[in-house]
Amino acid sequence: MRDPVEHYALGWQDLLIGRLSEFVSFPSVGADPAMADGMETARQWLEALLTDIGFQNIQRLQADEGQPALYAERLDAPGKPTLLVYAHYDVQPDAPLEKWETPPFEATEVGDRIYGRGISDDKAPMLIALHALAAFIAVEGQLPVNIKLLLEGEEETGSPSLPAILAANRGLLAADAVLSADGARWRSDLPTMNVGTRGMAGFEFAVTTANKDLHSGRYGGILRNPLHVMSALIASLHDTEGRIAVPGFYDGICEPDDATRNGIARIAETLPDTGRIADDVGAAPFGEPGYSLLERLWLRPCLDINGLWGGYTGAGAKTVIPTEASAKLTMRLVPGQDPVKAQDAVIAHLHAQLPDGAALEIRDSKQGSAAYLLPDDHPLLAAGTNALKQLTGETPHKVRIGASLPLTSIVQEKLGIDTVMFSFSISDENFHAPNEFFRKSSIAEGLACWVTVLRKVADQSPAAYSAFTKSQ
Repeated sequence: MRDPVEHYALGWQDLLIGRLSEFVSFPSVGADPAMADGMETARQWLEALLTDIGFQNIQRLQADEGQPALYAERLDAPGKPTLLVYAHYDVQPDAPLEKWETPPFEATEVGDRIYGRGISDDKAPMLIALHALAAFIAVEGQLPVNIKLLLEGEEETGSPSLPAILAANRGLLAADAVLSADGARWRSDLPTMNVGTRGMAGFEFAVTTANKDLHSGRYGGILRNPLHVMSALIASLHDTEGRIAVPGFYDGICEPDDATRNGIARIAETLPDTGRIADDVGAAPFGEPGYSLLERLWLRPCLDINGLWGGYTGAGAKTVIPTEASAKLTMRLVPGQDPVKAQDAVIAHLHAQLPDGAALEIRDSKQGSAAYLLPDDHPLLAAGTNALKQLTGETPHKVRIGASLPLTSIVQEKLGIDTVMFSFSISDENFHAPNEFFRKSSIAEGLACWVTVLRKVADQSPAAYSAFTKSQ
């Protein structure tokens, strides 16, 4: 017999899609000050929705600077576990706009897909979670466990305000664990539970070689060109085989044990098409030698240039030696790496490689977040695994993701609790890229699983979580 709350929630799919269309229309790009109105409109819309579905104590949590997070609660279940349910309402910029096939801030349905910026990361997964919670309130008048909501506005910029928000509201946000609507599933055809993320750090840097742009006929060949210097600096970050060539960058990393590597090998054997990841995006495999593709993605760090610019890029030719070249750099980190030390090692390497006649400036340095690995025997992981198994009939594979979810390490440090990622977006849905989309078929699966996982947590005791919480 179908759970009556699940049945009720599944009846809301058209309502959810309509609300999702509204939500996507707000350009909530937290990184761009010009989009401040879009961020505020999204916040107000969410506050109205939370009120409408029956949440209480709705308030904004904010550090001295940065975007507010939204908080709400339903503490309906004395003696039951308390979950902090997380999602984020900020989205990535829509650039490059010319590569979008549909308007980025207009939800557009094409077959089983709905296109729009932020729809997969993280607006649809957020609304799935909220509608599952609302179904409990509508049918039973209460939630089966205690729920505190934290809807963040800075995830896409590395959650810079989140540590201060958590520290200032430790009592308000106290919980047994975090259940996150963010953190995409790996594949559409395979039940998985994400148990680890890579950390992240990064910065922008610039090279200058003169105090103004110069005529290449008058100055070419007698002084340095910053674009040439920048190219050499970037090339020095890796060796020809793909290893990161920065002294000290790998410090602290432990080699994966045989059990971990054998587990990843079994996944690769079960899914022989994992080797097609590069083919699927029209690229060639490349990376650190000595590790399989999935080991590189889940267990090893990477160092990438995300943007590079300088000089004349318009139509035709301009014979100029620019004064400056700039680049944006990020690194994905693994357990054992300290984000500050890794970033400092890269900066020291750039300075060491800088030739005479060039100056280096570090800009927009990120605070960074550490990698995260969920304990294998965590009770919330068990609840999520069993919920997926009940829905799909298959035991989910425990996988890691190469991306970063800053919340995981920050909330562990500030609140002393672990995070289970329970998103129903999928990693191929073009988040952070043009033509981001979400599968409509994931809505029913997500609603059913969120109802089921909350039922399973309600059968657990708060004492089951005590071994995994750390006093702060």
